[in-house]
Order: sequence, then structure tokens, then C-alpha cells
Amino acid sequence: MALIKLVDPDTLEGTPREVAESGIAQYGKALNTWQAIMNKPDLFAAYLPFLRQVAGPGALDGELKDLSALYVGYLNNCRYTASHRFTSARAKGVSDDQMRAVVHEEWSGLSDKYQVALKFTKAITLLPTLLPHSEEPQIADEKLLAELKTHFSDQEILELTMSISVWNALARFHRVMGFELDMPEAPEGVNPL
Repeated sequence: MALIKLVDPDTLEGTPREVAESGIAQYGKALNTWQAIMNKPDLFAAYLPFLRQVAGPGALDGELKDLSALYVGYLNNCRYTASHRFTSARAKGVSDDQMRAVVHEEWSGLSDKYQVALKFTKAITLLPTLLPHSEEPQIADEKLLAELKTHFSDQEILELTMSISVWNALARFHRVMGFELDMPEAPEGVNPL
């Protein structure tokens, strides 16, 4: 059960209504995340365009963005995030087996670039609460950061880091909000228990 009421998009006006209509046109429905954020219409009007910039096309390969975001959802034990990122990755042609391999850290079949991105995803998802700033100021160790710079441009690193950070925030938001799934459930082995 959702923690807060889900707002009917038809009650919105102006820019928030236009943003809602663009989202509904894209997905065929208003997603639960949006309807919760619509409790503050101006925040919703900023949120959806921002998320499109983070998750949409950019310098970083879209498949990699989705796999990283799916892994974030899995690491956060968030069924809602996993269902959304699974749906997006599948639409990009990623197989269920590839997704299972990513979330279960069976990365040997992936390129070095993908493996580094997933190591980085894991580090900045799990380590911030475990490592004091004095021990690891940038969360990831120097070796991993150097590997990242070897495989990715500055713009790709920015996109990857922003994507991981946003999906970590959203996974935590989704879990506490208690949303019902509004996209297909991720398959067994990809769906967090």
C-alpha cells in the first residue's frame, strides 16, 4: 500500500499537466512514482524532464545505463525499480539471462568496459554507508577510478555516476513509498526477494 496518496494527473494544471501528459503518451499510463510526486506539482514538472535526461540517450550506451540501474535496484532490494529497469533493458534487446548474469555478478562474458561500470555501480551503491570519508573520500578506490577513466570519457563518467546516484535515490524512495508494481515484474533471478 502506498505511503501517500497517488494524485490523479487530471487534477494538474499548466506545466505539471503538460509534463504528465507527455509521460502518459510515452508509457500509456501515469506511473505510481509520478503520481506520488504529483503531490507537489512543481517538483513533478522538474522531476520527469530531469529523469529523462539521466536515463535517456546520451554519451553513455543506453544498454549499459539500464544494466547499471537494474543492478542498483537489485542491490537495494527494490522490486519496483527492478521492474522498471528490467522493462527498459528488455526493450533494448537485453535478454533475461544477461540481466541475471549482471545482478549475480557473473560478468566474465561482458566487456572490460561493462565490468568496470558494474564494479563502480556496486561500489557507489553499497560503500557510502560502510566507509568513512577519511578512509575512502571518493567512495571507490583509486584503482577502480583509474580503470573508469581508462574506459570512459568525462561525459560518460558523469552520466554513469549521475544515473547510479539517481537510481539509488529512487530505489530508496520506491521502497519506502510501498508502490504496487505498474510494470511487469522482473523475472526470477532478477527480481529482488
